[in-house]
Amino acid sequence: MSTDNRPIGVFDSGVGGLTAVSELRRILPNEDIVYLGDTARVPYGTKSRETILRYAEQDYDFLKNLDVKFTIAACGTVSSVMVGENAFAPDFCTGVIQPTVEAACNASKNKKIGVIATSASIRSGCYERLIKQISPETDVYSKSCPMFVPLVENGYTYRGCEAAAAFAREYLIPLKSEGIDTLILGCTHYPLLSQTIRDVVGNDVSLISSGAEAARYAKKLLGESGLLNRKSEAGILKLYCTDSAELFRESAAHFIDLEGIEIEKCSLR
Repeated sequence: MSTDNRPIGVFDSGVGGLTAVSELRRILPNEDIVYLGDTARVPYGTKSRETILRYAEQDYDFLKNLDVKFTIAACGTVSSVMVGENAFAPDFCTGVIQPTVEAACNASKNKKIGVIATSASIRSGCYERLIKQISPETDVYSKSCPMFVPLVENGYTYRGCEAAAAFAREYLIPLKSEGIDTLILGCTHYPLLSQTIRDVVGNDVSLISSGAEAARYAKKLLGESGLLNRKSEAGILKLYCTDSAELFRESAAHFIDLEGIEIEKCSLR
């Protein structure tokens, strides 16, 4: 049985992509993982398409130089602009949109799906187009949530946070009023606000985490391609960021247990 001990690469604009890393470590505990958070330039969702593509190419090249065997663009914004723009990622690479949409279409019973994401992702219309391709009869209700990423990056994720709750109500009540039964969390930062989001939409709405779905999709592709690491010991996680490692550690601690995990500041070109 074939094995490949090279690491899996994951990148995002900040710490949000660690939701994908957390799921990867759960379902593929033997895999080494290298994560890049471009914290010096977060958020991506307010940038132009050209700028986002340039940043994504630099992120991807950084990980390829570390000899990763597979790359997850664990950023909804990058994934939305990568559609049809994969020239810089010719090797094994996936975004979060395809697996997330497939999971949402499978979960929805009443064919009413809500999508929350960054402004750039919503502007692209990629979620709506793909949902309609998979399930033409489904109604899609989209809302950009520009304040969610800054809230998460600064640790305002605890249930009962008045600022987070106020923005959640503003963003989500219109979607809830449309009768959605499934909500795509189209940015990997958003699962950290799941409790606040659920307080608004209720327990009957399925929340689909883009980071977790991308991780499951990666496991499937790696298995089909014979690229799984079949070593017996636990995998190693290495974290890189483009701004302060100390600040990154503070934010990342909300996502994963950082005991024994190295964080290194790096530069992108």
